[in-house]
Amino acid sequence: VQLQASGGGLVQAGGSLRLSCAASGRTFSGYAMGWFRQAPGKERAIVAAISRSGGSTFYPDSLEGRFTISRDNAKNTVYLQMNNLKPEDTAVYYCAAGITVSENAASTYDYWGQGTLVTVSS
Repeated sequence: VQLQASGGGLVQAGGSLRLSCAASGRTFSGYAMGWFRQAPGKERAIVAAISRSGGSTFYPDSLEGRFTISRDNAKNTVYLQMNNLKPEDTAVYYCAAGITVSENAASTYDYWGQGTLVTVSS
């Protein structure tokens, strides 16, 4: 499956952005999806994950409920709504797809998008 992430950009602290990840090539609904981010000098970390049907989601506690993941299987797209953004959210955001995943384990995802840069200014 091919993944194309978009929606990144420059935003002020406290603002919002919505990232999108369009999938093609295989049956999108057969994949769990995740968003990860990687800041300079840091490891790639989970931001959110969603099950195949969208009925189950996962977020790390550190995000304090500011981010929401969703998917539209009819449009082959997964979204990440990011609210109340902080400068520490600055990173390249990646979407990923996997058949059998451990939500926060990047190594369990099979396919990755190219990443989209989110920059939050203070």
